[in-house]
Amino acid sequence: MEIKENADLASRLLNVMEHDILPLTEKGVAGGNKVFGGALLRKSDLSLVMAQTNNETENPLWHGEVHLLKCFYEHPVSKTEKTKDMIFLSTHEPCTMCMSAIAWAGFDNFYYFFSHQDSRDSFAIPHDLKMLKEVFGLEPGGYNHDNAFWRGRGIFDVIASLPDDQAQPLLDQARRIRDRYADLSQAYQASKDDNAIPLN
Repeated sequence: MEIKENADLASRLLNVMEHDILPLTEKGVAGGNKVFGGALLRKSDLSLVMAQTNNETENPLWHGEVHLLKCFYEHPVSKTEKTKDMIFLSTHEPCTMCMSAIAWAGFDNFYYFFSHQDSRDSFAIPHDLKMLKEVFGLEPGGYNHDNAFWRGRGIFDVIASLPDDQAQPLLDQARRIRDRYADLSQAYQASKDDNAIPLN
């Protein structure tokens, strides 16, 4: 099923971030975890299948996206929902491990809010870009956003294609979401020395 990249999609992705992922992330950060999270939505009606957040204090592989997939496959909903029929929403541009997990799970897309550069510059978490460079020899943005497995797009790319009267309310909401994540990032950075996450 084709995904229509319009104001309705952008609005729904932002709403899921603000109302479904962020509350989970607030609890996760309070427990020492990073600010990353994700959600699965049905392509047919953009309804929420599941939302989750980072859980690296339990297992350093439980990035927001991978932890979401773990929880999805442990839940009965995975027996009735097909990944090809869902949208994968990631709060932050997925790292190389998470991109691969999205592909292995059979998703043909992902959408993200914060870029790898945001993770480095706004969240003081440079590991995504360092991994791309050190392991794969890629500069920022150097991976194939359109490939045989999936199409990866930033939510702001969708918003940029909209008329101003549709884009502005979404940008206002995005600013509010950014502010909340900035507060959570400060809380994580202040407490990260107390956790055992290898790449904190």
